[in-house]
Amino acid sequence: MKANCWMGRGDVEVRDVPDPRILNGHDAVVRVTSTAICGSDLHLYDGFVPTMKKGDILGHEFMGEVVEVGPDVRNLHVGDRVVVPFPIACGRCAACELGLYSVCENTNPNAGLAEKFLGHSPAGIFGYSHMLGGYPGGQAEYARVPFADVGPIKIEDGLADEQVLFLSDILPTGWMGAEMCEIKPGDVIAVWGAGPVGQFAVAGAYLMGADQVVCIDRFAYRLRIAERAGATALDYEEVDVREALLDLTAGRGPDACIDAVGMEAHYANPALYAYDRTKQATRLETDRPYALREAIMNCRNGGIVAVIGVYAGFLDKFPMGAVMNRSLTLKAGQCHVQRHLKPLLAKIREGDIDPSFVITHRLPLDEAPRGYQMFRDKQDECNKVVLTP
Repeated sequence: MKANCWMGRGDVEVRDVPDPRILNGHDAVVRVTSTAICGSDLHLYDGFVPTMKKGDILGHEFMGEVVEVGPDVRNLHVGDRVVVPFPIACGRCAACELGLYSVCENTNPNAGLAEKFLGHSPAGIFGYSHMLGGYPGGQAEYARVPFADVGPIKIEDGLADEQVLFLSDILPTGWMGAEMCEIKPGDVIAVWGAGPVGQFAVAGAYLMGADQVVCIDRFAYRLRIAERAGATALDYEEVDVREALLDLTAGRGPDACIDAVGMEAHYANPALYAYDRTKQATRLETDRPYALREAIMNCRNGGIVAVIGVYAGFLDKFPMGAVMNRSLTLKAGQCHVQRHLKPLLAKIREGDIDPSFVITHRLPLDEAPRGYQMFRDKQDECNKVVLTP
């Protein structure tokens, strides 16, 4: 089959690779009908996530048709149309029983490696690093889905792929970011990052009852999308973010802040940006945390900072003093996608949200390398790329 493979920093290539096959009784094989490039994939593309190997198949946002099932899979059958969550979860361990699917205790075969970086191991993830299992991803014609009796959700009506594809990751991720904010009527929520995850966080915050959502970015085309969802847009290269947030909140700061940027944050301040870029390039830190720092420093006293942007390891100049002395609550996590699938599918069916609004580019799988470059470099106002095998 054809699959998009990581070949090194800044280099992906569509190659012929062996077809996936059933390895365990709980496996299924899915013929991929739609897949997407995620901002998290760009961290791999840019070489900031360790333990990648040449030839690894990328992609953790995918859906398709079941073409084979293992003998222990009772709830799926050949021909079923499914969306596959990016975290692989067993459904039976202590974490899964608590609904914490992205930290499943049984799906990362390289847990010992993850423990060296992270202390304890999270779940295995499709198409990511070997630290997180080394599972082949879904930017391919076919994909093996472990624990298929736990993860995939069946799509049994006429909803188009583009309406449901993002149930695999970014829609529930943005939703979870808003949910962590414990939104109450009258709340003002600030979202750093107007990429697809930030846009879904904006939509989720309004659906949960926020009075006002402020979205912070520097790309006008992304901020326009957030504005169409009702957000107040701030271009951090044009305005002083702190002053603007204080003006909007009578000097208190937002009730909750969402970091939807993660480890490759860009800064308006050239000196700070150069400082973190240098430390990252020399591996003195793995992540550029400017958006997180700014979210913490601007959140109101006693507020919540929710982190859904991806971080890989270690960062510098973390304002722990602000967190402790100002009674802030810090929440973070890879999304527990399986927990949110049915409620969000219901919202799509009811017309509360149509996730396809984030898509700007559609390409065949063969053009995945062009899609990666376009998405990373913000060419042609690229917001989200969907690939069709």
